[in-house]
Amino acid sequence: MNAKQWVFLFVLAALWGGSFLFIRVGVPALGPVVLMWLRVGIASAALGVFAALSRRRPAVAGKWKSYLLLGLLNAALPFSLIAAAELHISSSLAAILNATTPLFTALVARVWTGDPLTPRKAGGLVLGILGVAVLVGWEPYHSDGQLLVSAAMSLLAACSYAVAGVYTSRAFKGEHPVDMAIGQQLAATVILLPFACAALPRAAWPPVAIAAVVALAVLCTALAYLFFFALIRDVGPVRALSVTLLVPVFGTAWGALFLGEPLSWNVIAGLALVLCSVALVARAPAAPVGRPGAAASPAR
Repeated sequence: MNAKQWVFLFVLAALWGGSFLFIRVGVPALGPVVLMWLRVGIASAALGVFAALSRRRPAVAGKWKSYLLLGLLNAALPFSLIAAAELHISSSLAAILNATTPLFTALVARVWTGDPLTPRKAGGLVLGILGVAVLVGWEPYHSDGQLLVSAAMSLLAACSYAVAGVYTSRAFKGEHPVDMAIGQQLAATVILLPFACAALPRAAWPPVAIAAVVALAVLCTALAYLFFFALIRDVGPVRALSVTLLVPVFGTAWGALFLGEPLSWNVIAGLALVLCSVALVARAPAAPVGRPGAAASPAR
């Protein structure tokens, strides 16, 4: 990777790490569903403008059923789960728990496609479980119940991303990545619309929440996808997916810098264990075209 590609990688990690910060800021005022509906809706519009400026006409209508499923698994469901979890946990903890996506991907690929679970992957999974245990506490009966529920929602979101990643590699072979991004965001917008209408907050929206949702949609979703597409084009999906190791680092740093979230020993130790586990799983050989993970995007 050259200097420009390294810059793209770190900018992407910073943007996706920042998404947890903006969610934590916006979700108390807007609620999880409304916040995520605004995120995908504004991102759809921004990506549509980009496609128009680049004179590309997205071709998504022919596979609308597949895009609806992708929008559910890779956006509407996990986005909403993470936002609901961040009502009760820090953005740092949400970012670290979300980094378990590659671990779930290894399990999903093993069950769905028969992808072998090598000793290195198995070791990574065990280390990841240990990291989550350190993050949420060794004694669950003495932990806050809401913490455990929120952590479970974050892990369920990571699992949804994993299923979406394997599904993407099988159902969208040869699709242009910009088409996939627009199709996914549009589908998620449609899926969340009725739930968002039912959950519209009655109080006035504070300016900080509005700024957070705009930044979340434009910077952490639309712009971040463009950086990710550029990396996939230039260095391939395997190296591009190394961003998974950097996102929780930035997520933790932004939470500490801007929200004053404490960096306790269990957060630091849990982050280290999860990153080591992801490194073990992600060091598997590059997947051939059409194999799981060949074009899947990491969690964000």
